[in-house]
Amino acid sequence: MSVPSFDVERIRKDFPILSRELPGGRPLVYLDSGNSSQKPNQVIDTMREHLAQHYSNVGRALHALGSESTEAYEAARDKVAGFIGAPSRDEVIFTKNASEAINLVAYAFGNPINTDDRFRVGPGDEIVITEMEHHSNIVPWQLLAQRTGAKLRWFSVTDEGRLSLDDLDELVNERTKIVSIVHQSNVLGTVNSISPILARAREVGALMMVDASQSVPHQRVDVDDLDVDFVAFTGHKMVGPSGIGVLWGRRELLDAMPPFLGGGEMIEAVWMDRSTYAPLPHKFEAGTPPIVEAVGLGAAVDYLTSIGMDAIKQHERELTGYALEALREIPGLRIIGPRTVIARGGTVSFTLEGIHPHDVGQILDDVFGVAVRVGHHCARPLHLRFGIPATTRASFYLYNTTAEIDALVRGLHHVQKVFG
Repeated sequence: MSVPSFDVERIRKDFPILSRELPGGRPLVYLDSGNSSQKPNQVIDTMREHLAQHYSNVGRALHALGSESTEAYEAARDKVAGFIGAPSRDEVIFTKNASEAINLVAYAFGNPINTDDRFRVGPGDEIVITEMEHHSNIVPWQLLAQRTGAKLRWFSVTDEGRLSLDDLDELVNERTKIVSIVHQSNVLGTVNSISPILARAREVGALMMVDASQSVPHQRVDVDDLDVDFVAFTGHKMVGPSGIGVLWGRRELLDAMPPFLGGGEMIEAVWMDRSTYAPLPHKFEAGTPPIVEAVGLGAAVDYLTSIGMDAIKQHERELTGYALEALREIPGLRIIGPRTVIARGGTVSFTLEGIHPHDVGQILDDVFGVAVRVGHHCARPLHLRFGIPATTRASFYLYNTTAEIDALVRGLHHVQKVFG
């Protein structure tokens, strides 16, 4: 049972898409929030109202609309800063997604115009990630290694879907410049313990980044508690719009980093042969930003806060426990990741013996209206580690119910009959 204050049926009424019927009269069962969450009326209406009544470019115009739009944009920054416990609003950088946020940090390393020793990277230096990363937290570091001659290394994953820290002291060493790991795996659901890795990084003088795209929407994340140097996440997974992401970084580090993009509004002064740059956060927000998307993200923060992140986490924990138990009844189903709710989130990836995930997903959608994701989920190295090309992934959020998990289970039984 959900906690008494969590009224999932009331919450579902906030999301208009959840009441629609698919072709053939099938009700929509949306179990793909790890890919992208659905949007409540509160976010949709806020974005529509801004476009209809207040839209103008920000930080440029002195007229009434310019002031209103700038105020709404910067208010969204304040909301995000409060939501993640940022010590300063100026440490919140708006990007277009988490991928851009991670690339922004990776770009600072080995950049010849950066004279700060903490960002100097070259042959003999090392970058450490994990085997369970999304491609967004692999490829930018591969590119950095290729640019600089540094070596990319990674933590392995156990058969149970946990990070192996057996080689922690050897992997994170005096040659390590940065460690960048996922907070919650988008495939396994595993929630990683940051503190032992951070302690070792601090011991050897390395910086540390966390990809929190799958954790910020589902649990209380406080950057002060995490105590890392950089955190990236995205808006579209937390009932906000696409096209908006966030990089949080320690102010002293952001001040030391060179701009990622050059253009309007990130400057202090420009001459034909040189430029000086605006203070944080605008140094990293070149050009016209995602104005309405930022306003929508602010509304998403308001919405999640009104429900309570602890309540959301508890609801998803109960859903996940229910799903893990229900899926055990299906013969030939193999869960990829932890089999218990301990240190894991509401993402369950699995295979069905002898049936390709693409066929599973197609039948679930066509017959039962159950939307899941199939493939390698932008985490191909993790699938290679488990010796499989793809998985079927069901991911839960605040608006999901046990009845929807029951629909998934019925659908999987039907899939087995079709291929039986």
